Amino acid sequence: MSSVSVDELKAQLNLDHDLDDDLLASKIDVAEAYAAAFIGQPIPDPCPGTIKQAILMLAAYWYEFREAATSSGNMYTTPFGVRDLLQPHRTWAV
Repeated sequence: MSSVSVDELKAQLNLDHDLDDDLLASKIDVAEAYAAAFIGQPIPDPCPGTIKQAILMLAAYWYEFREAATSSGNMYTTPFGVRDLLQPHRTWAV
């Protein structure tokens, strides 16, 4: 079960159509995989709000910027704040 729904991502993006629902679902899947890998464990259920916000931000970013390069000159691998939101949930192995 996904921790973020397509409808939640559509609200984040202010989309009012169903044309990209499959693409949005795939962006959510990848953003959840990124979040789980970053924190070093599966996403908890229920999903904490900070993790949910990070997933929404990341999926929205990847929907809006689908290529590796932008014309504005600003290159970010992840949007500002995603790692900060995930950091408190990270499991450290020593």
